[in-house]
Amino acid sequence: MAKLKRLAIKEDNLVNVHSPVSMAETAERTKDYELLTPKQFGTKYKDLLFKPTEFTWNGNIYKIQYNHCSNPYCKWHGLPQERFETKGKPSRYKLSGTGTDKTIKCNPDPINLTKGATLDCHAITLSNWSIAQEIERLIRINSIQDVEPDYQFHKDCCIAEDCTPFNEPKAFYKRGKSTGKSQRWQCKTCKKFTNVLPNRKQSITYNQKRSDILLWFTKLLLSRVPITRTCELLEIGRGTYYDKLEFVYRRCLEFLERHETKPLQNMQFKEIWLNTDKMNYFLNNVRKKGMGGSQYDDLEESQFPTNVVITADLFSRYVFRSDVAFDWDISLRDIALDTVLLKEDHLNEFAKKHARIPKYSHYPMPPSKNDTQTYVEYQAELDKIEHRAKYIDGLHINSTYTTIAHYWLIKQLVKASEWRFVTDKDNSLMTSLYRVFAKEIRLSDAHHFLCQTDKTKSRKQAREEFVQARVDLINWGINSGYDTKSLRKLAFLKLEELFHTHQFHKKVISDGSSHYEYADNPIEHPLATIDRGFRWVDCTTDLSSFEPKDIANLVLNVNDNATNTFIQHIRRRLSILERPLTTARGDGKSYIYSNFNPKYAQMALTILRTYYNFCLAYKTKETVGTPAQRLGIAKKRFDLKEIIYMQ
Repeated sequence: MAKLKRLAIKEDNLVNVHSPVSMAETAERTKDYELLTPKQFGTKYKDLLFKPTEFTWNGNIYKIQYNHCSNPYCKWHGLPQERFETKGKPSRYKLSGTGTDKTIKCNPDPINLTKGATLDCHAITLSNWSIAQEIERLIRINSIQDVEPDYQFHKDCCIAEDCTPFNEPKAFYKRGKSTGKSQRWQCKTCKKFTNVLPNRKQSITYNQKRSDILLWFTKLLLSRVPITRTCELLEIGRGTYYDKLEFVYRRCLEFLERHETKPLQNMQFKEIWLNTDKMNYFLNNVRKKGMGGSQYDDLEESQFPTNVVITADLFSRYVFRSDVAFDWDISLRDIALDTVLLKEDHLNEFAKKHARIPKYSHYPMPPSKNDTQTYVEYQAELDKIEHRAKYIDGLHINSTYTTIAHYWLIKQLVKASEWRFVTDKDNSLMTSLYRVFAKEIRLSDAHHFLCQTDKTKSRKQAREEFVQARVDLINWGINSGYDTKSLRKLAFLKLEELFHTHQFHKKVISDGSSHYEYADNPIEHPLATIDRGFRWVDCTTDLSSFEPKDIANLVLNVNDNATNTFIQHIRRRLSILERPLTTARGDGKSYIYSNFNPKYAQMALTILRTYYNFCLAYKTKETVGTPAQRLGIAKKRFDLKEIIYMQ
């Protein structure tokens, strides 16, 4: 019997992140905290920079270590830290930079001087421990657990204490339903009443007021109807609104567990194209109850820019993940406890447990005996963090950490022999990709393409470019002696001809040997789009082993339509994530529909993603199907009723 489900919480320990700091080191840190200056303390305890972090998930142990070179053309790309057995015992990397701007620098190869080249790269440092914490967060918020109640069917000393309604139903009377719509049982011997939770299919009415409005509620949610208007139309309160939202979110997670996770585990892709982009929206920053009044004015910004990381399949437009870079479960109290225990206020960022939280990676502590921070500076830092505590719960996450966790989970979900990635020129997306898929890039099993458009163009300009591109392509075909009128075929032929002379890399000769480097040499894609005109395409990984026709085939596929389409649906279908309105006075933007809690933004995004992937069909040429059907994990188009009511 399928059991009732609930959302996973921290206490479920779905992912157990193993602390890289031993008890002995914790005690040693406590001793050194008063004896050393912050710089000396950070230098002594910098071993976490290259130390892998372990965590357990579903009975498997995983190790992650992403502090390595992130330049695909460098010979050290993706390789761990190592000391070479030569004179002076030089290492592969060295730590450089000052303050919080620490980077790892690639040292020259002291052994194989003529094989490949190190490019004097500088990669930003990250906390492996904090990346593991972010992976844990994303797994938890997208997981459900069985409700496991501890039933007491009998009074003390009842002679039938071993009987339950499950193994001996004849030992009990059925006494109808409780007010919460659960089944009531009464022991025939001791007369004790017990309510038993319903199974999954029966749970649609359990503990649910107005369960009849769930379908109508979901349709209103996906039709950009604001929360207040929805409450008016359905005649419900705000509390009921959020209860319904959580219920539908839980149903979507149950549906995805069966129709997304399990099918993808049994699929093997020869080649997969993934398009990743970030969407920005503004979270309304409001004070907690009792924290109002003029004395709290101008303490925080009224809106927080918040990132959503989205990855979709390029051809089917199936959206694999959409993650909000905000942790609504973390509290400043948790950070304070870890700071006291681990002395994180004197550590480098890469050694901190909460490095993923940019402004609040540690809690301010009173200056130690040999501290370089003054008491005035400490007090100013403390005031700032105390002011933040008066506003909404939760804290923003550095989008690089969310993106790395996002990519890591996609890598576990999707099984592919060859990976192709398309992004814009976003350093956060690029460095995350180069770290998570470093092994695949080194083996030439993964390649990254940049797709950039000029977003300042008007629609008229974009359409003119679209028309001009068609004319130019047809004229080129006629002049080149091709009789085909297929624009895609002509675009391929033009690109193939171009790549006999054009390269995305450059050849550099140094000390008698040669190597390749990224040339930053994009091309204009021959196929323009009607809404954005021309786009520029580049490749940041090494394609030197590919033939011109192979590169032409790859470049021909490069576009960002998959994520753009989903982001358009977010803006047009979810009220809390729509574009800002212009104020009546015309003096700025109004974010009146932005929500106060990103938890509900994440829920709404998952509901929309489920609907978009499995219910919303679109037409291409002669086929009509949903993204899930096109990807091959669904055989039919689902209806919202089937998701909500488990039909």
